[in-house]
Amino acid sequence: MTTTVLAAGDHFVLPGLLHRELRAAVPEGTALDVTELRLPWPHTPFGKVAEVDEASGTEDEIIDALRGARICLTQLAPLTERILAACPGLELFCVSRGGPVNTNLEAATRHGVAVSYAPGRNAVATAEHTVALILAAARGIGDVHTDLRHATWRGDYYDYDRCGIEIDGSVIGLVGFGAIGSRVARVLVAMGATVLVHDPYVRPEAVAGVAELVPLDELLGRSRIVSLHARVTDETTGMMDADRIAAMPRGSVLVNCARGALVDYDAVCDALDTGHLAGAGFDVYPTEPVPAGARLLSTPGVVLTPHIAGASREVAHKAARIVAGEAARFLRGEPLAHCANPEVLG
Repeated sequence: MTTTVLAAGDHFVLPGLLHRELRAAVPEGTALDVTELRLPWPHTPFGKVAEVDEASGTEDEIIDALRGARICLTQLAPLTERILAACPGLELFCVSRGGPVNTNLEAATRHGVAVSYAPGRNAVATAEHTVALILAAARGIGDVHTDLRHATWRGDYYDYDRCGIEIDGSVIGLVGFGAIGSRVARVLVAMGATVLVHDPYVRPEAVAGVAELVPLDELLGRSRIVSLHARVTDETTGMMDADRIAAMPRGSVLVNCARGALVDYDAVCDALDTGHLAGAGFDVYPTEPVPAGARLLSTPGVVLTPHIAGASREVAHKAARIVAGEAARFLRGEPLAHCANPEVLG
């Protein structure tokens, strides 16, 4: 029996990568009929499609591409109530992201479609990017880079009050100790930092030998550099507001490669303008792309990247490999490793 599969990639997780990893994951001789579709992200920003968020493509093109398909491998294709109703043969929808945010999970469960995802696919890339932003923000690299590109040689950055922070010997606080935060911690410890961690879901023994688990207020009060690695919840939304930024030592640095909703960015700009913060590094924002008039774009001391912490070729390969592995397990009748609605499979 031939299994029809849609490999709905984009310009990052390429359709061909999904296709090749699927062929490598299934036993030789498995009969597959694979259709490749390339969605427009990131050349066209993702957004809301019907009732789901952070998706690329339209319902009509996904319905057309999924006709007869039993399995879909994708990063950003939407899975909506309308798509599910139009594609009754679909049984497995594999999302090559850390979570299936572009799917209507409740509707998929009602329609008997298993949804899987790819946790940890970008942990290494995001951890490395976080360390890069920590270093850049701590040493003012963003501003001096801009100055030098405009032929301005800023020797005054040797003034004592302008000098940056070394990692070696610094106390650095990490809010969150998951797959990314734990990797950042190990790198910083290797560089000579003392690492504090706040994470209500982590037990002290999980950080033993690497970091000290402390309450958030203590972490903010002791850390010269704070890096955010928390998920967005009701409790964490806006957690780094003016009061918590004020609780950080004067001349400290704030970095966020997690989610824009964690931070009050106007409060960050205020703290940079007054000198309370010496620097900041951000890869994520409340609105993406960042609006042209946003204060972050003109406030000195900020190093900015356009949500690319997870953008490495290795991530694309890992993402494709993880979802291909899920499809192979499904075809063999084995349990999925990362199923968001396991009740569908019984």
